[in-house]
Amino acid sequence: MDRILIVIPTYNEKENIAALIDSLLVLNDSLDILVVDDGSPDGTSGVVKSHKAFGARLFIIDRQGKSGRGSACIAGFGFAFESGRYGRIVEMDADFSHDPKELPELLKKSLNNDVVIGSRYLKESRIVGWNLRRRIFSRLANIYARCVLGIPISDYTNGYRVYRTSELRRLKFESFRSSGYITLSEISFNLHRNGCSFAEVPITFVNRRRGASNLSFKEIKEAFLLLPKLRTSSARLP
Repeated sequence: MDRILIVIPTYNEKENIAALIDSLLVLNDSLDILVVDDGSPDGTSGVVKSHKAFGARLFIIDRQGKSGRGSACIAGFGFAFESGRYGRIVEMDADFSHDPKELPELLKKSLNNDVVIGSRYLKESRIVGWNLRRRIFSRLANIYARCVLGIPISDYTNGYRVYRTSELRRLKFESFRSSGYITLSEISFNLHRNGCSFAEVPITFVNRRRGASNLSFKEIKEAFLLLPKLRTSSARLP
């Protein structure tokens, strides 16, 4: 079985990261974890480095300053490419909004698909802890993304995903226009243009209970302005 790298972007996740690491490492011996920390002032990096698995199945990239979730994941992809050990790459949030117990189902689905997304918008999916306003906003954002990009998926903006490493290698990340959450859509758009197969798995998405959301208004604005421009993106290889 190929090894799998889980990329977890973090900023001020000291309260969550140790428990998340523990819950992931017990799932499967073929899983390794890479935390990409954007200089968290709360000491997230120190918690990772003090974990007993650090240096064996747990690794970290320390970055200076908050550079965005998308760029953190791309840095994680680069780590996987350079190591040459990983056939698949997972990305997920650090705040337990993505349940580690649902990862095996995503991995199972990824055996026959290039991209697997944990979707909040399939019939069997659930969202816990969101008010009506946030539900409506997220739903409309995904409808808008589908109208613009035309990828046959229900959830463009959820970052619980599994990618086939060989397909990510084909992308020219240096040509990407985004660095925040909208990078999820930019990656999907370019993989879809390259003919990759997509699948979705229903998940239960739970709003974070500890810490504060790292999604800023600037990133939301960036998303709406950038989506129409992605169709002319040069990130696809010839």
